[in-house]
Amino acid sequence: MERREFLKLAGAAALGAPLASALAAPAIAQGATTVRWWYHFDNPQNSPAELVAKFEKENPGIKIQAEAIPWGGGNDYQTRLFAALVAGNAPDCAMVRLSWAARLQSMKALEPLDPFLAQWAARQDIDDNIWKIVGGGSQQKYYLPLQYVVIYLYYRQDLLQQAGLKAPETFDDFRAVAKVLTKGDVAGFGMRGGAGGFDNWGPFVLGGGASFEKGGMVTEKALAANRAYVDFATKDKVVPASAATDSFRQIVDAFKAGRTGMMIHHVGSAAEIEAALGDKVSAKRVPVGPDGKGWTYFGDESNAVFAASKAKEAAFRWISFLSTGANNSALTKLTGQLPVSSKANADWVPQRFVEASRASVSIAGPLPDSPKTPDFIGRIWPTNMQRALTGQISPDDMMKAIEQHFNG
Repeated sequence: MERREFLKLAGAAALGAPLASALAAPAIAQGATTVRWWYHFDNPQNSPAELVAKFEKENPGIKIQAEAIPWGGGNDYQTRLFAALVAGNAPDCAMVRLSWAARLQSMKALEPLDPFLAQWAARQDIDDNIWKIVGGGSQQKYYLPLQYVVIYLYYRQDLLQQAGLKAPETFDDFRAVAKVLTKGDVAGFGMRGGAGGFDNWGPFVLGGGASFEKGGMVTEKALAANRAYVDFATKDKVVPASAATDSFRQIVDAFKAGRTGMMIHHVGSAAEIEAALGDKVSAKRVPVGPDGKGWTYFGDESNAVFAASKAKEAAFRWISFLSTGANNSALTKLTGQLPVSSKANADWVPQRFVEASRASVSIAGPLPDSPKTPDFIGRIWPTNMQRALTGQISPDDMMKAIEQHFNG
């Protein structure tokens, strides 16, 4: 697909020039201007306070009110953001996802960034292909890229070696390895059936032949792929008993504690996991089908300025600061994701996890840019996944619900 080639990891290079010289934005009105910015970090103990202080020193007429919003697998954050937009008390700018773009545009909630981007010299430090995917083909730009991740497979290298196994390449390999690793109090696969778990399901079901096109969730191939995924819990019993409700924190804690042998996430959890397990853990691309085809989630993160903001110029100064050189490096070190600026670097993460991200790019893609995608993430997928895992509905009924949601 055309998105593949854009994801070149930001190489180590000289760090970018200060924002004051990189951005020739329209002059900010005299007097303190306050910019409210909503953000989320996987680790809530991390704070952007140093970046805020640096920005305010370079831009003495602007104060940044950075507000941490719980992510909650994406559900909490997006629910609060859309509610704030409807209620008229949204921030001036916020971290946003590509899958929300269509809904935000339908609400006329986004401010076009083109006039600001035209005067921002550091724009050229972000690869053209990143602009293409974030722009979604639109002539106008509403998002400013900030960071990205690609979902891959974490596995306990020591446990596989003890069992004489190799890291799985295919779906069948994965099932076989999960069965061998499941013994006693250890489950082979730390399945994420709760909030945010669509990125665990996607590699096996979208990678197994399902699609978001009309009829794409209810083909025999798609239905079979979803049955096989649900079988990890209901038939193979290679997942924790809590899998139906487990979200990010639960799967990471179980993996760190040695209660699971494999889990699916991205580079954002690499530092925490390596701190606990050291060289016992490694990572690779998610498994693919017997035909070599697969899918994994490209997790984008951008910033946007909202149309209702009364501090648009100041807000753009702030979000462009975060996507520039050294600032982009510092921000992504806090978030655990990968920088978009070619003048940033990701030397904070062990190389094997960067390599796993690179190796996953060839099959990576985002969720549909549809107004229906946020509700799929926040309600349709987790509700029906949990019901299927607990036997309340069949796996086929789950797929029919997803098909109905997107295509009627």
